[in-house]
Amino acid sequence: MSGDQSDALFERARRKIPGGVNSPVRAWKAVGGSPRFMARGSGSRIYDVDGRAYIDFVCSWGPLILGHAHPQIVAAVQRALESGTTFGAPTEGEVELAELVSQRFPAVEKLRLVSSGTEATMSAIRLARAFTKRSRIVKFDGCYHGHVDALLARSGSGVASLSLPDSAGVLPAFAAETSVAAFNNVAGLEAVFRQYPESIAAVIVEPICGNMGVIPPALGFLAAVREVTRSHGALLIFDEVITGFRVAAGGAQELFKMRPDLTCLGKILGGGLPLGAFGGRAEIMDLLAPDGPVYQAGTLSGNPLAVSAGLATLRALADPGVYQVLEEKGARLQQGLESTLRGHHLPGVVNRQGSMLTLFFGVERVRDADEARRCDKERFARFFHALLSRGIYWPPSPFETAFVSLSHEMEEIDRTVDAFDAWAREESRG
Repeated sequence: MSGDQSDALFERARRKIPGGVNSPVRAWKAVGGSPRFMARGSGSRIYDVDGRAYIDFVCSWGPLILGHAHPQIVAAVQRALESGTTFGAPTEGEVELAELVSQRFPAVEKLRLVSSGTEATMSAIRLARAFTKRSRIVKFDGCYHGHVDALLARSGSGVASLSLPDSAGVLPAFAAETSVAAFNNVAGLEAVFRQYPESIAAVIVEPICGNMGVIPPALGFLAAVREVTRSHGALLIFDEVITGFRVAAGGAQELFKMRPDLTCLGKILGGGLPLGAFGGRAEIMDLLAPDGPVYQAGTLSGNPLAVSAGLATLRALADPGVYQVLEEKGARLQQGLESTLRGHHLPGVVNRQGSMLTLFFGVERVRDADEARRCDKERFARFFHALLSRGIYWPPSPFETAFVSLSHEMEEIDRTVDAFDAWAREESRG
């Protein structure tokens, strides 16, 4: 399926924008072909510049839990716009949003708004180092926490070995202060702490992985991470940029009854506009300037447009029943995909938590990054383009998360399963 205007726009974009995109996965390198340029969205659908409609399971990579152009969000932003886009001064909306987040996340006693998830994790790391007066950070292989220098690191040959930069331009000295352990492996984390018993400032983790595909935590894993950090005087940082307000009103920490020291939020928090936050225990947060010595600032942090969209979104999610609806829709999609895999004898597994899921081809289970990397990437690329040709917009990478929104109808989920079944029948015949 060719996208004439999209192809032309992509060529124009590549002349002025590196790779033709402003975030790498949008370039479709993992699946091949030229990316579709989108013109508008409404509910569960998006429409490209060539006029084609797609059922959208990307949902702007998670923020659009209510769907595209939700009337409440549009109205809230319009009202805010009429009063001004930004002031560089405090507004009442910022206070209301902070209070609302703290209600949903009891571990967040105080918070600061920023403009992205990357800013949130970067600032949380700086704050953790200042509070503990330690330098080392531990992350988990496959967990992505934004393009922060210290967190763009990959493990060496051994769980507790020095890390190497995972991106050009990241100084080895920065990555050397990061250790990488395997997700869902408590013994590996304990080994890191044995090697650096008094120098680890914090462990940062996606409580439910969403950036190597969806990987839920094994039973007891998060509780063990909490115990290890507490016993060594290190902080626990939950990166809930994806899971915050997605898997429950209070995120994964509500779901698993956890209380991290610091929490990072984004995506749904801004209702589709750029907004992030980091927060936690008051004694830690009070180290931030102007009260404390840890500097952090942002010209557009807490701007009225993003705050208004965030408030409208969180208020729309106030009814606990919405999460049961999301669970039912996610389960229906998972069951349909799994039934199709079995029916056509295609090896694969569907990992899901609530309304976020990933379909891995060619593997029987995925519990960590190593197992995720063994998936059949070529088959996934064929799957992606087959669904695209049938009007389904799936994430263009085998390691990304598909999202179900409240705007998706059961009929659309069934149509998606039918499209997968039609392709799988052809695929199984070779």
